Amino acid sequence: MQVMRIIDGAAASGLMEPLTALVVKAGQAILAVDRAAMRIEGKQDGSPVTEADLAADRIIADGLAQLAGDVPTLSEEQAQLASPPFQGSFFLIDPLDGTKEFVAGRDEFTVNLALVTSGEPLLGIVSAPALGLLWRGIVGRGAERMKVNGATLGAAEPIHTRKLPTRGGPWIAAVSRSHGDPTSEAFIDNRPNAVRRTIGSAVKFGRIAEGSADIYPRFGPTSEWDVGAGCAVVTAAGGRVTDGKGGKLRFGQRSDTGFIVPEFIAWGDPQAVGCY
Repeated sequence: MQVMRIIDGAAASGLMEPLTALVVKAGQAILAVDRAAMRIEGKQDGSPVTEADLAADRIIADGLAQLAGDVPTLSEEQAQLASPPFQGSFFLIDPLDGTKEFVAGRDEFTVNLALVTSGEPLLGIVSAPALGLLWRGIVGRGAERMKVNGATLGAAEPIHTRKLPTRGGPWIAAVSRSHGDPTSEAFIDNRPNAVRRTIGSAVKFGRIAEGSADIYPRFGPTSEWDVGAGCAVVTAAGGRVTDGKGGKLRFGQRSDTGFIVPEFIAWGDPQAVGCY
């Protein structure tokens, strides 16, 4: 019987560097795949999976087994093997977020890794290997952005979400290229002088964390592994990620809904939560 392990912020700090190296390695494996010749298959939900997804998943799974083999994992590519509810801490992984972007030849795809403790993301890493950028953070301990060149990481630059402009200044809303919905569009329309910025995958969370976007609403279903790492990064950078009514999101508690997050809003300025 597996012993439940609880990882707090101090212990998470000790894991950050090896986890970052693991995410970077997975990103290298993705970039090594020839997109013009790769195999593409369909999942039961109709979404694509490629050999790049599977290669990154294997690298992360093997690395986590060596680094923290006593901590359970929930990965998009292995979700059918998961046994929720997860007690204590677990890793939440999307080895290639934005597979549609990747297949289409665009660069806004990411590797997402979160450490969730007691249902809430504590540590998050979002790497965009084709953009050469990585965002990471630990809730209560701050967030950083780093440049990535192959396996080499640049200096960590502290980042923080921005406060919303006063006196009618524009909200910059991060929107998806392929997952728009009428409720999200209406929500953005209600923001003062909202400006839409189309961004792929979990890069949207990184842009909010660094202060170059203000809000990312999604009033349509997505999966926990799409949201967990970005939630931790945005929160660590001073923002909040809530459900559609401003409440907390919980992760790893149920599988009967397919690990679905029905709706969420990532807020750069936590004082704006509930401003409808």
